[in-house]
Amino acid sequence: QVQLVESGGGLVQAGGSLRLSCAASGRIFSINVMGWYRQAPGKQRELVAVITSGGITNYADSVKGRFTISRDNAKNTVYLQMNSLKPEDTAVYYCNADIRISSWVNWKDYWGKGTLVTVSS
Repeated sequence: QVQLVESGGGLVQAGGSLRLSCAASGRIFSINVMGWYRQAPGKQRELVAVITSGGITNYADSVKGRFTISRDNAKNTVYLQMNSLKPEDTAVYYCNADIRISSWVNWKDYWGKGTLVTVSS
């Protein structure tokens, strides 16, 4: 019953910016860590950035200084501001969240369907 829906993907030129959003909805009691992962064609899925409910962040070395992850706990939404985009950033970006649907159920991992980001040179 929990859904994560990404938005904001698209086609941009190298050096441009894009902002991704991911909203969690449904039966949600609490959300712990939220994050963004990406998967380029023919490659493994990799972590891009994560953020705790308290705002502590961690980034992949390849995006440090260019991407910023943030969240709005009241809206159950996580964002990824992507600046100075490079062709190598091209990938499907997936939203991830650790969610409890009730106080008596353990944390579970949820994934969005992904949004495509294409950076042209």
